[in-house]
Amino acid sequence: MEMSVIIPTLNEEKNIGKLLIYLKNQLQGVAFELIVADAGSSDNTSEISMKNGAIVLNCERMCRAHQMNEGARIAKGAILYFVHADARPPANFFEAIQSAINHGYELGCFRFKFDSNRFLLAINSYFTRFKALAFRGGDQTLYITEGAFKKLNGFNGKMRIMEEYDFIIRAKKLFKFKVIPKEVIVSARKYEENSYWRVNFANLVVFTLFRWGASQQFMLNTYNRLINHPKAESLK
Repeated sequence: MEMSVIIPTLNEEKNIGKLLIYLKNQLQGVAFELIVADAGSSDNTSEISMKNGAIVLNCERMCRAHQMNEGARIAKGAILYFVHADARPPANFFEAIQSAINHGYELGCFRFKFDSNRFLLAINSYFTRFKALAFRGGDQTLYITEGAFKKLNGFNGKMRIMEEYDFIIRAKKLFKFKVIPKEVIVSARKYEENSYWRVNFANLVVFTLFRWGASQQFMLNTYNRLINHPKAESLK
Protein backbone atom coordinates (compact mmCIF):
# COMPACT_ATOMS: atom_id res chain seq x y z
CA MET A 1 0.00 0.00 0.00
CA GLU A 2 1.67 3.21 -1.16
CA MET A 3 1.88 6.23 1.12
CA SER A 4 1.89 9.86 -0.01
CA VAL A 5 3.40 12.16 2.62
CA ILE A 6 2.13 15.71 2.11
CA ILE A 7 3.95 18.59 3.79
CA PRO A 8 2.60 22.16 3.59
CA THR A 9 5.46 24.65 3.85
CA LEU A 10 6.32 28.32 4.07
CA ASN A 11 9.94 29.30 4.67
CA GLU A 12 10.95 26.02 6.31
CA GLU A 13 14.53 25.71 5.08
CA LYS A 14 15.74 24.99 8.62
CA ASN A 15 13.43 22.00 9.01
CA ILE A 16 12.43 20.52 5.66
CA GLY A 17 15.70 18.82 4.75
CA LYS A 18 16.00 17.05 8.09
CA LEU A 19 12.37 15.93 7.91
CA LEU A 20 12.67 14.54 4.38
CA ILE A 21 15.82 12.60 5.22
CA TYR A 22 14.13 11.18 8.30
CA LEU A 23 11.02 10.18 6.35
CA LYS A 24 13.04 8.44 3.64
CA ASN A 25 14.98 6.48 6.25
CA GLN A 26 11.77 5.40 7.98
CA LEU A 27 10.06 4.41 4.72
CA GLN A 28 12.76 2.13 3.37
CA GLY A 29 11.14 -0.87 1.73
CA VAL A 30 7.81 0.95 1.43
CA ALA A 31 6.26 2.40 -1.73
CA PHE A 32 6.01 6.12 -1.01
CA GLU A 33 6.24 9.64 -2.38
CA LEU A 34 7.06 12.91 -0.65
CA ILE A 35 5.06 15.97 -1.69
CA VAL A 36 5.98 19.45 -0.49
CA ALA A 37 3.13 21.90 -1.07
CA ASP A 38 4.85 25.25 -0.80
CA ALA A 39 3.15 28.63 -0.43
CA GLY A 40 5.77 30.80 -2.10
CA SER A 41 8.70 30.50 0.29
CA SER A 42 11.30 33.24 -0.02
CA ASP A 43 14.06 31.00 1.34
CA ASN A 44 15.52 27.71 0.03
CA THR A 45 12.64 25.44 1.06
CA SER A 46 11.84 24.37 -2.50
CA GLU A 47 15.46 23.80 -3.51
CA ILE A 48 16.22 21.72 -0.42
CA SER A 49 13.02 19.72 -0.92
CA MET A 50 13.85 18.86 -4.53
CA LYS A 51 17.42 17.99 -3.59
CA ASN A 52 16.01 15.46 -1.12
CA GLY A 53 13.71 13.80 -3.63
CA ALA A 54 10.41 15.52 -2.93
CA ILE A 55 7.85 16.60 -5.50
CA VAL A 56 7.44 20.35 -5.00
CA LEU A 57 4.16 22.11 -5.73
CA ASN A 58 4.10 25.89 -6.00
CA CYS A 59 0.68 26.68 -4.57
CA GLU A 60 -1.21 29.79 -5.59
CA ARG A 61 -2.45 30.65 -2.11
CA MET A 62 -0.77 30.91 1.29
CA CYS A 63 -3.32 28.71 3.01
CA ARG A 64 -2.48 25.40 4.65
CA ALA A 65 -5.86 23.83 3.82
CA HIS A 66 -5.44 24.78 0.17
CA GLN A 67 -1.85 23.53 0.15
CA MET A 68 -2.80 20.16 1.63
CA ASN A 69 -5.64 19.78 -0.87
CA GLU A 70 -3.26 20.55 -3.72
CA GLY A 71 -0.84 17.94 -2.45
CA ALA A 72 -3.61 15.37 -2.17
CA ARG A 73 -4.81 16.22 -5.68
CA ILE A 74 -1.62 14.90 -7.28
CA ALA A 75 -0.95 12.16 -4.72
CA LYS A 76 -0.79 8.56 -5.97
CA GLY A 77 -0.82 6.80 -2.62
CA ALA A 78 -3.68 4.84 -1.08
CA ILE A 79 -2.70 6.45 2.24
CA LEU A 80 -2.40 10.22 2.60
CA TYR A 81 -0.26 11.38 5.51
CA PHE A 82 -0.19 15.11 6.36
CA VAL A 83 2.89 16.23 8.28
CA HIS A 84 4.10 19.65 9.40
CA ALA A 85 7.69 20.54 8.51
CA ASP A 86 8.77 20.93 12.14
CA ALA A 87 7.28 17.60 13.28
CA ARG A 88 8.96 14.18 13.49
CA PRO A 89 6.65 11.16 13.19
CA PRO A 90 7.45 8.21 15.47
CA ALA A 91 9.66 5.35 14.35
CA ASN A 92 7.82 2.77 12.27
CA PHE A 93 4.94 5.18 11.69
CA PHE A 94 3.98 3.51 8.41
CA GLU A 95 3.48 0.13 10.05
CA ALA A 96 1.43 1.72 12.85
CA ILE A 97 -0.81 3.54 10.36
CA GLN A 98 -1.23 0.46 8.18
CA SER A 99 -2.20 -1.61 11.22
CA ALA A 100 -4.80 0.98 12.27
CA ILE A 101 -6.30 0.98 8.75
CA ASN A 102 -6.38 -2.82 8.70
CA HIS A 103 -8.40 -2.68 11.93
CA GLY A 104 -11.00 -0.41 10.34
CA TYR A 105 -9.68 3.05 11.25
CA GLU A 106 -9.54 4.94 7.97
CA LEU A 107 -8.20 8.09 9.58
CA GLY A 108 -6.42 9.14 12.71
CA CYS A 109 -3.37 10.73 14.25
CA PHE A 110 -0.63 10.13 16.80
CA ARG A 111 -0.12 11.52 20.26
CA PHE A 112 2.63 14.11 20.53
CA LYS A 113 5.35 15.33 22.83
CA PHE A 114 7.43 18.50 22.58
CA ASP A 115 11.14 18.74 21.85
CA SER A 116 11.49 20.31 25.30
CA ASN A 117 11.87 19.01 28.86
CA ARG A 118 9.58 21.64 30.39
CA PHE A 119 7.18 20.01 32.82
CA LEU A 120 4.16 22.07 31.79
CA LEU A 121 4.60 21.04 28.15
CA ALA A 122 4.64 17.41 29.26
CA ILE A 123 1.17 18.00 30.72
CA ASN A 124 -0.09 19.25 27.34
CA SER A 125 1.44 16.22 25.67
CA TYR A 126 -0.23 13.80 28.10
CA PHE A 127 -3.73 14.88 27.11
CA THR A 128 -3.17 14.14 23.42
CA ARG A 129 -3.83 10.45 24.18
CA PHE A 130 -7.53 11.25 24.53
CA LYS A 131 -9.94 11.47 21.58
CA ALA A 132 -11.67 14.72 22.51
CA LEU A 133 -11.52 17.36 19.77
CA ALA A 134 -9.91 19.89 22.12
CA PHE A 135 -6.78 17.72 22.27
CA ARG A 136 -6.28 17.52 18.52
CA GLY A 137 -4.20 19.63 16.14
CA GLY A 138 -2.19 19.42 12.96
CA ASP A 139 1.06 18.98 14.87
CA GLN A 140 -0.01 15.43 15.70
CA THR A 141 0.05 14.63 11.97
CA LEU A 142 -3.02 13.17 10.28
CA TYR A 143 -3.42 10.08 8.14
CA ILE A 144 -6.43 9.14 6.04
CA THR A 145 -7.13 6.72 3.23
CA GLU A 146 -7.35 8.24 -0.23
CA GLY A 147 -10.93 7.01 -0.62
CA ALA A 148 -12.08 8.56 2.64
CA PHE A 149 -10.39 11.86 1.77
CA LYS A 150 -12.27 12.01 -1.52
CA LYS A 151 -15.59 11.27 0.18
CA LEU A 152 -14.98 14.27 2.44
CA ASN A 153 -13.95 16.51 -0.49
CA GLY A 154 -10.73 17.23 1.36
CA PHE A 155 -10.09 20.15 3.66
CA ASN A 156 -12.20 23.28 3.49
CA GLY A 157 -9.94 25.36 1.26
CA LYS A 158 -11.53 28.60 2.48
CA MET A 159 -10.28 28.08 6.03
CA ARG A 160 -7.09 29.81 7.19
CA ILE A 161 -7.23 28.55 10.77
CA MET A 162 -8.69 25.49 12.56
CA GLU A 163 -8.86 23.59 9.26
CA GLU A 164 -7.81 20.29 10.86
CA TYR A 165 -10.52 20.59 13.50
CA ASP A 166 -13.19 21.17 10.88
CA PHE A 167 -11.88 18.22 8.89
CA ILE A 168 -11.90 15.87 11.88
CA ILE A 169 -15.43 16.87 12.85
CA ARG A 170 -16.70 16.04 9.38
CA ALA A 171 -14.62 12.88 9.08
CA LYS A 172 -15.72 11.38 12.40
CA LYS A 173 -19.33 11.44 11.22
CA LEU A 174 -18.44 8.88 8.55
CA PHE A 175 -15.33 7.05 9.71
CA LYS A 176 -13.75 5.58 12.82
CA PHE A 177 -10.97 7.76 14.22
CA LYS A 178 -7.81 6.34 15.84
CA VAL A 179 -5.32 8.03 18.15
CA ILE A 180 -2.28 5.78 17.69
CA PRO A 181 -0.36 5.33 20.99
CA LYS A 182 2.98 6.59 19.67
CA GLU A 183 4.35 10.13 19.88
CA VAL A 184 5.19 12.65 17.19
CA ILE A 185 7.96 15.01 18.29
CA VAL A 186 6.79 18.58 17.73
CA SER A 187 8.56 21.90 18.01
CA ALA A 188 8.10 24.02 21.12
CA ARG A 189 9.11 27.16 19.21
CA LYS A 190 5.70 28.81 19.68
CA TYR A 191 6.07 28.42 23.46
CA GLU A 192 9.63 29.72 23.34
CA GLU A 193 8.44 33.00 21.81
CA ASN A 194 5.55 33.35 24.25
CA SER A 195 4.80 32.20 27.78
CA TYR A 196 3.22 28.79 28.37
CA TRP A 197 0.06 30.40 29.76
CA ARG A 198 -0.19 32.90 26.93
CA VAL A 199 -0.16 30.19 24.24
CA ASN A 200 -2.65 27.99 26.05
CA PHE A 201 -4.96 30.94 26.65
CA ALA A 202 -4.80 31.86 22.95
CA ASN A 203 -5.54 28.26 21.97
CA LEU A 204 -8.51 28.10 24.34
CA VAL A 205 -9.94 31.38 23.08
CA VAL A 206 -9.66 30.44 19.40
CA PHE A 207 -11.02 26.94 19.99
CA THR A 208 -14.01 28.45 21.80
CA LEU A 209 -14.57 30.94 19.00
CA PHE A 210 -14.43 28.10 16.48
CA ARG A 211 -17.07 26.12 18.39
CA TRP A 212 -19.23 29.25 18.52
CA GLY A 213 -19.01 29.65 14.76
CA ALA A 214 -16.90 32.81 14.64
CA SER A 215 -15.63 34.01 11.27
CA GLN A 216 -12.21 33.00 10.01
CA GLN A 217 -10.98 36.59 9.94
CA PHE A 218 -12.10 37.26 13.49
CA MET A 219 -10.34 34.12 14.73
CA LEU A 220 -7.17 35.02 12.83
CA ASN A 221 -7.15 38.58 14.15
CA THR A 222 -7.76 37.37 17.68
CA TYR A 223 -5.02 34.75 17.51
CA ASN A 224 -2.49 37.20 16.09
CA ARG A 225 -3.29 39.70 18.84
CA LEU A 226 -2.86 37.13 21.59
CA ILE A 227 0.48 35.56 20.67
CA ASN A 228 3.60 36.07 18.60
CA HIS A 229 3.58 33.19 16.15
CA PRO A 230 6.84 32.03 14.48
CA LYS A 231 4.92 31.60 11.21
CA ALA A 232 2.87 34.77 11.53
CA GLU A 233 3.10 35.59 7.82
CA SER A 234 0.90 32.56 7.11
CA LEU A 235 -1.77 33.74 9.54
CA LYS A 236 -2.83 37.03 8.00
